[in-house]
Amino acid sequence: MENRDERLIGVVGAGAWGAALAQCAAQADHPVVLWGRDPARMAAIAESRRHPRLEGMRLDRRVECVADMAALAPAAAVVLAVPAQTLRPVLAALAGVLRPDAPAVIAAKGIERESAMTMPEVVSDLDPRRPVAVLSGPTFAGELARGLPAAATLACRDIALAEELAAVFHGVNLRLYASDDVTGAALGGAVKNVLAIAAGAVIGAGLGSNARAGVIARGLAEMTRLGEAMGARTDTLAGLSGLGDLVLSCTDSQSRNFSFGHALARGETPDGQLVEGALTVGPLLARAARHGADMPIAEAVDAVVNQGAPLDRVIARLLARPGRRESTSG
Repeated sequence: MENRDERLIGVVGAGAWGAALAQCAAQADHPVVLWGRDPARMAAIAESRRHPRLEGMRLDRRVECVADMAALAPAAAVVLAVPAQTLRPVLAALAGVLRPDAPAVIAAKGIERESAMTMPEVVSDLDPRRPVAVLSGPTFAGELARGLPAAATLACRDIALAEELAAVFHGVNLRLYASDDVTGAALGGAVKNVLAIAAGAVIGAGLGSNARAGVIARGLAEMTRLGEAMGARTDTLAGLSGLGDLVLSCTDSQSRNFSFGHALARGETPDGQLVEGALTVGPLLARAARHGADMPIAEAVDAVVNQGAPLDRVIARLLARPGRRESTSG
């Protein structure tokens, strides 16, 4: 970004994650424009300097809260912190607003339902010339906003740009590791959402910590299997945006996907709308089929969430699978 005139960072999406990232960029001495679609909500945040979902955080004075996308026009880089299934329409609405050389830093985790595209593929499909990066890793927005330490991956095919973008958010409590494996970083965040539902269901059903550890380990094997088929590197999938995010999401009730699976297993109705893991599992399996990657845990999640299969029968089918040598290939 050294050839751009401004240090201004745009953040699209004023949910907890977007606001936390805006705070990190501001604390690294960048002016920030934080966009949200609700004018009244953005005005309230601007006035109070508080976010309703981030208790204890006072928004830095360098963050400007807006509901007009035109304010994003001069941004040197833009963070896309909207839900995965809304990324395409939001990016389409930004067409003609953003500078053509402004990198898009994707902070959404998922696979698009209609196209089975990863988030970087969606951006490139709409805007082929725009530089694309992925920010992903084991990060709960609430902890980041409270100043607790966290580490994540920032991936861009241009490694020099990845390092430059990582410095934008690298502050006192957030450490970002640069990578050039965009596919691996994006895939890890998407697959872990699905596996977190499985882990939550295991705990909700009272199956114990042994079973959850099995989900994590064999889930990582599934993630790696598909990742290798799609050209991702195994070290990325074993890093922060893969294994790191998987462990966090499978072991903490702050994960909405984990809580969703936990509620399903207990026969409860999960709060709110379907979580990203539930929306992603169908297109994830479509990608897996395209690449010939076996993903039995993801298939089990799909059976319970989308086909109404009883959890006990799905678990029995998983346990009845033929024994084999341990590897990521089967």
